[in-house]
Amino acid sequence: MNDTEYKRMYHRLYRLFRRVTPLKKDCGVLCSRACCQGDDRTGMLLFPHEETDLQVIEKNGLRYAVCQGVCRREDRPLSCRIFPFFPAVDENGRVYAVIDERGRFVCPLVRQCDHVKFRPAFLRRVKKAGSLLAKDQECLVFLRTISGEIAETSALADQLKN
Repeated sequence: MNDTEYKRMYHRLYRLFRRVTPLKKDCGVLCSRACCQGDDRTGMLLFPHEETDLQVIEKNGLRYAVCQGVCRREDRPLSCRIFPFFPAVDENGRVYAVIDERGRFVCPLVRQCDHVKFRPAFLRRVKKAGSLLAKDQECLVFLRTISGEIAETSALADQLKN
């Protein structure tokens, strides 16, 4: 893909989440918008070739968008729009909407996911976003890498529960 095609793809992905959120109500009231409490060292992971007007930091070869807790909703990167979920890809190329265990210490929804009724439309859109991203080889590699990290984090969380 070229830069124009990536911009179109992300514009399409952003539109998927324009009116759909994980819960019917604003989940930010449950935790005082904990996922929006960024600083100059923390942020939300950017997907390959994703552009943002927010400050960007780089750690371990990955790029993160950083805000100071307030941004225009339409300027949020994809990770913010789909949090606390991620479009995981398995070894057969199937895409799933999975709870992102890496957000366990930020998001109460991650810690209580077994007791929360997430909107099916939101979960379908996370899966659709993953399917669109997986059509690009670089994005597919990214999805698989992060899916592996989430699986490892989930396995560790399960071990700690037992």
